[in-house]
Amino acid sequence: MIRTQIQLPDDLYRDLKSFARQREWTLAETLRRAAEQFLARHPHLSPKSVPWKVPKPRDLGWRGLTHAQVHAAALDDMEARLPEEHS
Repeated sequence: MIRTQIQLPDDLYRDLKSFARQREWTLAETLRRAAEQFLARHPHLSPKSVPWKVPKPRDLGWRGLTHAQVHAAALDDMEARLPEEHS
């Protein structure tokens, strides 16, 4: 983490300190959160801004089984249903 100094107008400093106190945060945490919010709302300003891409799908299980085998296993695991009685 990097330490830095900033200059704030007196009114802004007072308001930020009050805001932080109400939430039981430090002034530093308040300013970090504010900076994160700013960059989240303006992603084009962030040097890390890279267009989001849909992640590539990956095989998450059932390795070696065909769709039909997975389907049959799911049907085997289902609880038997009793026929509904009509009065």
